[in-house]
Amino acid sequence: MSLLSIRDLVTEFESPSGTVRAVDGVSFDVQPGEIFGIVGESGCGKSATCRSILRLFGGSQARISGGQIVLEGAGDLPGLNERQLAQVRGRDVAFIFQDPLTALNPTMKVGKQITEVIRRHQKITRAEARMTALQLLKDVQVTSPERRLEAYPHELSGGLRQRVVIAMALALRPQLIVADEPTTALDVTVQDQILRLLRERRDKLGTSIILITHDLGVVSQICDRMAVMYAGRVVETGAVREVLDRPAHPYTQALLAALPGRVGRDHALTPIEGGPPSLVSPPPGCRFAPRCKHAQAECSIGAPPPLHSREGSSEGHVDACILTEVAHVPA
Repeated sequence: MSLLSIRDLVTEFESPSGTVRAVDGVSFDVQPGEIFGIVGESGCGKSATCRSILRLFGGSQARISGGQIVLEGAGDLPGLNERQLAQVRGRDVAFIFQDPLTALNPTMKVGKQITEVIRRHQKITRAEARMTALQLLKDVQVTSPERRLEAYPHELSGGLRQRVVIAMALALRPQLIVADEPTTALDVTVQDQILRLLRERRDKLGTSIILITHDLGVVSQICDRMAVMYAGRVVETGAVREVLDRPAHPYTQALLAALPGRVGRDHALTPIEGGPPSLVSPPPGCRFAPRCKHAQAECSIGAPPPLHSREGSSEGHVDACILTEVAHVPA
């Protein structure tokens, strides 16, 4: 049984230009104990999809207008009221935001922020919560944890701030952690440390993780399965090795062809010409068709194809392309 099951999710935002359907019929499952990657260009709907899980839209004019988000033990999340959803946040599902400096309260010491998360859901004393916070910082390998509890966020490095945010996410041992580009602002060495930390926590606690990223190298390093998104839709999903070694959808192939290291030293990288479509008035049919070198007339007509398996693909490897044969990008 899936820990999280998303079916035909539609999330819309109101903008001066009209209604933006940022998430348009997205479906995927996350299994217990797996790390599931969601990749795609900026603005493709990765973050909007995952913020829909907990309705973390801030003050924006956003709404979930269709579909289901079913979490094991909590039911269909869009059907919960704010009080019920508040119990799910942190306890069952925790979020790691892209920028830890803005995710943390700059006016509060680190220790107080962690203990507030704990005491919101557990009936324990401040002293007990502080001991738990101290252990959490040790678990995420924060140096001098006693001193860090008394520090303000701006007094910590980017890597330490991200570890604090991860400690807060782990505080209540949630079933699922959603990590939204958690290593974007970090240097390569610290990025590797954070990714290894997330994987170690998964291995030790059995926590499922959704990792949102634009970096296919990160997905290859840490994820078990992945979904590729384009213009608000999932175009391909499957086991990471299967998708990266045998990409089925032309967009996934194009992403890999544009990566350094995927082509020979004597070959130039192949850019994806053009830009993604407007989500206020997207084109009919396949939204990648205007940029696809394999596109045929029928690709731009009518409804897009549903996710389906291709002959020769492993079980669970599906894509949304109508073409029966498209040349694969060399591994």
